[in-house]
Amino acid sequence: MVRVLFIGECMAELAPASTPGSYSLGFAGDTFNTAWYLAQLCSQADVSYFTAVGEDAISGQMLDMMSTSGIGTEHVQVIPGRSVGLYLITLNAGERSFSYWRGQSAARCLARDAAALGAAQSRADIIYFSGITLAILDRQDRATLLDGIGKARRAGKEVVFDPNLRPRLWDSPSDMTEAVMQAAAVSTMILPSFEDETSWFGDADPAATVGRYCQAGADTVVVKNGAADVHYRDSDAHGIIEVEPLSDVVDTTAAGDSFNAALLAGQMAGWSRKFSIETANRLARHVIQGKGALVQIDQSLIDRFA
Repeated sequence: MVRVLFIGECMAELAPASTPGSYSLGFAGDTFNTAWYLAQLCSQADVSYFTAVGEDAISGQMLDMMSTSGIGTEHVQVIPGRSVGLYLITLNAGERSFSYWRGQSAARCLARDAAALGAAQSRADIIYFSGITLAILDRQDRATLLDGIGKARRAGKEVVFDPNLRPRLWDSPSDMTEAVMQAAAVSTMILPSFEDETSWFGDADPAATVGRYCQAGADTVVVKNGAADVHYRDSDAHGIIEVEPLSDVVDTTAAGDSFNAALLAGQMAGWSRKFSIETANRLARHVIQGKGALVQIDQSLIDRFA
């Protein structure tokens, strides 16, 4: 059993329902989405989540949903006077935009207890976090998190990082890019999206993104690029994987998050990086044909990992 610790924020999600103008309530967030998909895909993964919630009813509903989804909540802190963040999805021809309410989010305080963070990481084989995890923290807590993750990598843990660049969450673009590269320096695997990287780092092409993160210290880099080819490099191989075109996109929410989950599941299954990426593409393709962040996985995909 591989113990995987995800660090970040799970939020209440209001997603468009089938009736125009109505919404359904769910729970999602970038690192949580990946945790959820990994728990559904991979029986070899012992998945747990490190975050913070409040004492209110919606926080309790979130914890219940995590548990019923096979995600451990033993590392979730409860902070009185706080609650969970909320976001609303708006769709336009399958592309999503978000409105957020997260000022009251307990997850903003997830790194306040360095001892709790260290204890959770010490029990994990793989630690997964994102640029959004960094963005919701203040500078001191961000430094605490990165220091703890750096210690975990030096202790031999695998550290997986999705930069997930969201400039609206940061004081400035320079704060964002600086923090992302600090995170890259303590990560073994980096899973960026080229659209973000070219916008904020000026990368000319996915190969440039691969090179920059390898130079920062990553052992493996896999660059997602929407409907375009996936570029990757690790110690064993490098290459380009074609993405099959899809015309009937419903909702691109969690496309990258689900891709990351399948990639990790493939690694745990002992697959080649190429085959893992191909399967990750297949899952992402399935997810963007459904609504919301968490889409029921086709059984044929689950059977691949059995």
